[in-house]
Amino acid sequence: MKKRMLAGREVSAIGLGAMPLSMNNDKIYPSRTDAIATIHAALDAGVTLIDTADIYAPDGEAMGHNEQIVGEAVRSSGVAASDIFIATKGGITLHPDGERGRDGSLPYLRAAVEASLQNLGVEVLDLFQYHRPDRGMVYGEIMHNLSALLEEGKVRAVGISNASVEEIEIALGVLGAGNLASVQNEFSPKHPGSIDELRYCAEHGVAFLPWSPLGGTGGGARNVGDRFGVFGDIAKERNVSPQRVVLAWELALDDVVIPIPGARRPASIVDSAAASDLELTSEELARCSRSVGIDDV
Repeated sequence: MKKRMLAGREVSAIGLGAMPLSMNNDKIYPSRTDAIATIHAALDAGVTLIDTADIYAPDGEAMGHNEQIVGEAVRSSGVAASDIFIATKGGITLHPDGERGRDGSLPYLRAAVEASLQNLGVEVLDLFQYHRPDRGMVYGEIMHNLSALLEEGKVRAVGISNASVEEIEIALGVLGAGNLASVQNEFSPKHPGSIDELRYCAEHGVAFLPWSPLGGTGGGARNVGDRFGVFGDIAKERNVSPQRVVLAWELALDDVVIPIPGARRPASIVDSAAASDLELTSEELARCSRSVGIDDV
């Protein structure tokens, strides 16, 4: 597995998005045993980055469901905890009636960090990412709150998610050079619109973590080769899965890119992890980019 840099540490070039184990569009979830087996398969395949969030839970379940699965899987894996990088997210609220909201206040984020520490069974979070903007607050205020969390020492690094170029710029200005570890935005052939944010991160040395890099949990990932024929054609030519071609293309866009494909089954993440070793030609990469409307890569 090739490596990339995240928050000053080397991590696998392909991460595991753990969300589908607890939340997906099909509303079909593996048993806890099978979910843990999927995470173990990822680790066995060389994946060292696992992405989760406090809000990832089946409808009606308490927050922290996914974090607890990740924590248990890491502890039972036989892999040293220091060799695994866990990224989590907070900032989305869940009310008793199931309604969700956003809260970027320092008291709420501080409580979210404490809950994540307990759910994951760790003393310090490797990476805490602000999940979605609270439009009732000035974005710079929220970034000051992330800075305070860093100073308090229970978070090693901070990142942001679902952010525009302007918000990334604000985050860099408030947090200071080198203190914004990552930006996690949706990016895939289905959703290439975050290419501007990807490029901005590349210019400023910030890791860019595409979520739903294959097109999502509602069939987009399964059918990516059919919906985007160039990726399917190259997959047939290379005798690999279309999903592996998509991830190899994303990795080639820039060294700051670290896709985090979700998986519910061991076979899915094992195939995704193999994208690290798939080297597409410049002509193949250009075909992929042009097919989704990206011309100047």
